[in-house]
Amino acid sequence: MSFLVGTTLLAVVTALACAVPGVFVVLRRESMLVDAISHAVLPGIVLGYAVTHALDSPLLIVGAAVAGLVVVLGSEWLSRTGLLAGDAPQGLVFPALFSVGVILLSLNFANVHLDTHAVLVGDLNLAAFQPLVVGGVALGPRHLFVMLGVLALNALFVALLYPRLKVATFDPAFARSLGIRTGLLSTGLMLLVAMTVTAAFHAAGAVLVVALMIAPPATALLLTRRLGSMLALSVGIAGVSALAGFWVAYAFDAATSASMAVLQGLLFAAVWLGTRWRRHRARIRGSREAPLPA
Repeated sequence: MSFLVGTTLLAVVTALACAVPGVFVVLRRESMLVDAISHAVLPGIVLGYAVTHALDSPLLIVGAAVAGLVVVLGSEWLSRTGLLAGDAPQGLVFPALFSVGVILLSLNFANVHLDTHAVLVGDLNLAAFQPLVVGGVALGPRHLFVMLGVLALNALFVALLYPRLKVATFDPAFARSLGIRTGLLSTGLMLLVAMTVTAAFHAAGAVLVVALMIAPPATALLLTRRLGSMLALSVGIAGVSALAGFWVAYAFDAATSASMAVLQGLLFAAVWLGTRWRRHRARIRGSREAPLPA
C-alpha cells in the first residue's frame, strides 16, 4: 500500500470512528464534554507513552481513556454536590488535567518527545508514517489498523445496545422505568468517546478531534430526526468531508486535519443556511395561503 493511499484511508477511518459515538453525544447535548475529554487525556497519553514508547499502543489508548473518564465522573460528582451549576465542574476538572499534561511535556517527562503543536492540532501524515509490516509486506499505516479497531468497537457497541441507547438518549426517565441502567450506559458511552478521542489524538489533536466528532452529527441533525438516518448521514458526511478535506490539503499543501475540519464546518454552514431558507420560504407560503380575517 502506498503512503498516499494509506494516509487517505487513515483520514477517512478516523473521521468515521469519531462520527459514530458523536451522534449520541450531540443528541445528549454533551458536545463540549468532548472538548473537555480531549484535553484531559493529555497527561494519560504522556504517561502511557513513557511506559509503552508507542503512540499507537492499545494500552496507551485505554490508559488515556481512563484519564478522560475522570472528567466525566469528576464533573458529575461536583454537580451532585449542589455547590456548582452548569458546566462549571467541567471548567474546573479538565483544565487541571490538561495543565498537568502540558507541564509533563515541557519537562520532557521520561524522555517523552511530543510536539506541543501536534498535541493541539495533530499530524495525520506523521500518524501514517510508521507502517505495519507483515512477512515483509507493508499493509499500510500501523495507526490505520488501530483506528479500524476503534471503529469496529464503536459500531459493535452501538449495534448491540442500540435499543437501550435510543430510549436512554431521548427519554432517560422512561428508560429507567424499564429497568435500563442509564448511569452505567452513559459511563460506557463516555468511556467509548474517551477511547475514540485518545486514538484520534495522534491524527487530529486535542482541538480538531472535537470537530470530527461533532460536526457530522450536527449536520445530520439538520437533515433528519430519525436516529437510524442520522447515524447513516453522519457516517456519510464524515467520510465524504474527510476524503475531500484530505485532497484539498494535498492540492494546496495545507494541514490535513485542519482541512478536514474546515470542510465539515463549511458543509454544516451550507446545510444550516439551506434549512433556514426552506423554513423562511415555508413561512412566506403559509402567510400567503392563510385566509383573510372576516
